[in-house]
Amino acid sequence: MAIIKYAPFSGFDPFPGLKAFEDTMNRLFVEPNGRPWVPPVDIRETENELIVKADIPDVKFEDIDVRLENGTLTLKGERKFEEKKEEGGWHRVERSYGHFERVFTLPDTVNPDGVKADYKNGTLTVTLPKKEIAKPKQVKVQVSNN
Repeated sequence: MAIIKYAPFSGFDPFPGLKAFEDTMNRLFVEPNGRPWVPPVDIRETENELIVKADIPDVKFEDIDVRLENGTLTLKGERKFEEKKEEGGWHRVERSYGHFERVFTLPDTVNPDGVKADYKNGTLTVTLPKKEIAKPKQVKVQVSNN
């Protein structure tokens, strides 16, 4: 016999749609254009290293923060909106602007010493070397006949 917890109001929502409305309003105030900016990232593993590449065009070098703490890689930055005072106006703005943050949990095989980051042509490349893994060693054990 299964025991089922009694919850008389579990399916009752006195204000249907309010949660979706609240989420939409929160997104409008968090991001300037109502859409969060999540730069695309590729992660590749080779025999000796892990390589993380993030596409963050038009982000200034000084606006990028790369951190490695307790086995977690954090990429932060900001792409600022161009506010040039020129004649004419924008017809369409589709690119996302503002702050971004990507967080990745790294495997234990990553060596925190020797991590390198390079930013070129709008691509941030973080190279994380792997630890030297002890190779299994075969030992011949002599068996005595006592």
